[in-house]
Amino acid sequence: YSIKNVTGLNLLPFVIYDDPFDIIAHLMVGSEGTLAFLSEVTMKTEHDYPYSASAMLYFSNIKDACRAVVAMKPGPVFSAELLDKKSLASVNDTTGTGLTAVLTETKADTPEELQANIEEIKKILSPFETVTPIHFTDKPEEYSKYWAIRSGIFPSVGGTRRPGTTVLIEDVAFPLKELPEATADLQELLVTNEYHDACIYGHALEGNFHFIISQSFDSPEQVARYEKLMDEVKTLVVDKYDGSLKAEHGTGRNMAPFVKYEWGERAYGFMKAVKELFDPKGLLNPGVIFNEDPHCHLKHFKPMPLTNAHVDKCIECGFCEVNCLTCGFSLSSRQRIVIQREISRLKKLSDTESSERLKTLQKQYKYLGNATCAGDGLCSMSCPMGINVGDLTHDIRQANLPEKSIGYKTGDFVANHFAETKSALRPVLYLANMAHNMLGDKVMSSIGQGLHQIGVPLWTPSMPKPYYPHRIQQHEESLKVVYFPSCINQTMGTAKDSPDQTPLIDKTVALLQKAGYEVIFPENMKNLCCGTIWESKGMMDIADRKSAELEAALYKASNGGKYPVLCDQSPCLHRMRKVMTQVKLYEPVEFIYTFLKDKLVFSPIDEPIAVHITCSMRKMNLGNMLVDLARLCSTKVIVPEEVGCCGFAGDRGFTYPEVNAYALRKLKPQIEKAGVKTGYSNSRTCEIGLTTNAGIPYISIVYLVDKCTTSKNKCHEQPA
Repeated sequence: YSIKNVTGLNLLPFVIYDDPFDIIAHLMVGSEGTLAFLSEVTMKTEHDYPYSASAMLYFSNIKDACRAVVAMKPGPVFSAELLDKKSLASVNDTTGTGLTAVLTETKADTPEELQANIEEIKKILSPFETVTPIHFTDKPEEYSKYWAIRSGIFPSVGGTRRPGTTVLIEDVAFPLKELPEATADLQELLVTNEYHDACIYGHALEGNFHFIISQSFDSPEQVARYEKLMDEVKTLVVDKYDGSLKAEHGTGRNMAPFVKYEWGERAYGFMKAVKELFDPKGLLNPGVIFNEDPHCHLKHFKPMPLTNAHVDKCIECGFCEVNCLTCGFSLSSRQRIVIQREISRLKKLSDTESSERLKTLQKQYKYLGNATCAGDGLCSMSCPMGINVGDLTHDIRQANLPEKSIGYKTGDFVANHFAETKSALRPVLYLANMAHNMLGDKVMSSIGQGLHQIGVPLWTPSMPKPYYPHRIQQHEESLKVVYFPSCINQTMGTAKDSPDQTPLIDKTVALLQKAGYEVIFPENMKNLCCGTIWESKGMMDIADRKSAELEAALYKASNGGKYPVLCDQSPCLHRMRKVMTQVKLYEPVEFIYTFLKDKLVFSPIDEPIAVHITCSMRKMNLGNMLVDLARLCSTKVIVPEEVGCCGFAGDRGFTYPEVNAYALRKLKPQIEKAGVKTGYSNSRTCEIGLTTNAGIPYISIVYLVDKCTTSKNKCHEQPA
């Protein structure tokens, strides 16, 4: 235990503790479920230093980098993470070819202590030649990028592997004084075994490295090559440097054959005796740590079949799951990929058992994988490879809707008769609103729930009234903007209990005119749509057709792209930006913050408000701008924690409201605790779901800005 070592079981408790309870408790930690499982854990945290600084140090070779790490060990260095040349290449580092980097961090309780630490580290490093000057930054927006690179190495390297191969990661540790030579030997070992895409990176300050390889197991020759590598790694680490084969992660089946080799017969026998006391029948995590088969690491390989070009690079690391709203509800984004790979594998087999399994998976996936996927793409934001499982879902939906199907024909009919479709929806909203007024929330909600049980989209009290298009008074101004109201806002008005009953289109025009803009609407607006409706259903050709129609109309209305174009629905604007190139596109927050802020006088209200950052705003990096704009309007802005995608996903909140409820399960307690009465966002459908699950009305941020501003030019003031 002089160096990091988690191979096998932790025998140290027998040395340190006398109380059996203490021995048992510490034996369990890190035992990988071979002795018991922990149902609940209380952790004590370390001191969190308020000031920190980081530097990316570049060296010409891996030996020099490790020598610098050894020198820094006694200094005020809190971490030193090594990134070899392949690691840097995987994240497109352009500093130079063949370099090795060390990401170094120091921390302190005061700025003065932090600066003193930096100077001491620079002094330690003065004998070493770095490729670039040593530069420490204490700015979070700068050093967070360094650490994002470090945390993304594993999936990034894995994402560059040859499709169909498996990415494998191991972690070893060497005595620190021998780190330069040991690391160079490990690098050479990988090269001589022709793992040219392998990388070495990790916690150099502790002598602990990960190495990543891409491996194919589809032939005996490839398996033999892998066996030779692992045997040579064992010899290098254990025999030559007296290191540890597992420094911090689980032993698993890949290193189980070598536990006895590293520890020796006596210590290994002691571990087995402990295992037999806890688990005499060998039921807990069999084959892990304790495995009598010396070739167990060369059997039962997990297949990685190709399934869809959008996700084939996935290594199933799970980074995406933090942003997947259905993780823990139906399937996570990672699980969707895993199951689609299994479906693709089973399709190539013809035996009865495989066919039955295939049918079962395909049937279960319809709801758990397809129907409950919001397709929002937030999973791509925490994936270093940018893999968007929403693209996979759209492809699956497209495959399930061939051109001759009823679903496709219905979508095509709606696209060709869009104005008539919206006109038909307005009377439905009108009748539902009348019934709501007459029967009240409780009775109407019961009716809505009953109808939903037989397949009717769910009605809730947050459902809006219809919006009937009408002529809006225009004013000719020198500043011009093309305003395209989304089709949802051309159809839906405000909800019954909305704090402002002015329809959003009217409110947006009033705000624009208050700031001195002439508003231009595109021709034939009632038939135009961005295409998001069809994209979400997998009808990509219809979606692109509608987008092209809209772009042509916006180009003409904007005088050949001269005037900016505003869309009042952030998801629609996000798609428009993806497919349109001839016009300058803005969503409300961006347009207000960029063009209207200096033309309005803000008078912030002294009451708490909540804001919801939509998925599309997150993907367009506009979340901070929404919060900043809200803070110009209110002294108390609440951004609820652990609330990402709302799960409404266009119209799916009407058909699968359980996904919306699960996604927003942590919202209402925070709203109630903060005493918020009104929430603001940037998407009409999201606002319906937010209102339903938060217990307060959510409306467009346009209403808040209009409420809290007056025109700097009094002649542009419009009556409320």
